[in-house]
Amino acid sequence: MNRPTWLAPTLYPFEPDTMRVDAGRLRYIDEGSGPPLVLLHGNPTWSFMYRDWIRRLASDYRCIAPDYIGFGLSDKPAGWTYRPRDHAAHIETLIQRLGLRDVTLVLHDWGGPIGLSYATRHPDNVRRFVVMNTWGWPINHDPRMTAFSRLLGGALGRALITQYNAFARLVMPLAFADRSRLSAAIHKHYTRPLDTPAARYGSWVFPRALRSARDWLSAVWAQRHALRSKPALLAWGMKDLAFRTRYLDRWARFFSNVTTHRLFDVGHYVPEEGSQQVLPRVEQFLASAS
Repeated sequence: MNRPTWLAPTLYPFEPDTMRVDAGRLRYIDEGSGPPLVLLHGNPTWSFMYRDWIRRLASDYRCIAPDYIGFGLSDKPAGWTYRPRDHAAHIETLIQRLGLRDVTLVLHDWGGPIGLSYATRHPDNVRRFVVMNTWGWPINHDPRMTAFSRLLGGALGRALITQYNAFARLVMPLAFADRSRLSAAIHKHYTRPLDTPAARYGSWVFPRALRSARDWLSAVWAQRHALRSKPALLAWGMKDLAFRTRYLDRWARFFSNVTTHRLFDVGHYVPEEGSQQVLPRVEQFLASAS
């Protein structure tokens, strides 16, 4: 593919591969060799968020980091659903087509339910989890998250996100505990892929889906029990305004073989803001859970 001019090769030195899906071209990074790690992003991020992870881990692991349709370097077709369940179907197809076996799922934000959907359908092919500031169940129990979904997933939110790129430009910086860690050069790599109103539609569907995908989330979470004994590392930004301690506690209660690492000065975007703190813990976990 032709690299966009705004994509700095010093920050993102990878050449994405392409998989054709029903909605168009899905781009993904496939670097390194060894046991496979599948790194799943959320909103409004893409594989760029895992650039430091890939550089550090690719010497020992095969790192696969997709950009969902509508995000990053993947196509952003008009008229597609952008529903989480359909993103999950693409991830399942990607894992199958690449022939990945015994995978480690690295989950953040919407990567949680999307990755959990794969894991509940194929528990024998999932080795372990790295879980960061995410969830896997309906959020109707949480009035703050419901209000967030009503605001940004409604008509006003649609206008703010599609016309002004509000999720990438405004919500993302507000979710950092230390906004100096999101430099202008780095931030540009999250705003520029969403460069037109049409390209931002998927970024609006995600907050809307916190409520509209409730039945799908319920169905995914209901099938979780086969995953309970899988080794899991919980790496949690404790200054996250959305996924607070109760979400961390719920994951910790679910997994029976769990290690928890709390990052007290990190907000929501742990793979970006807290990578230097998290990566040594991830390396240790991957080695010990082999």
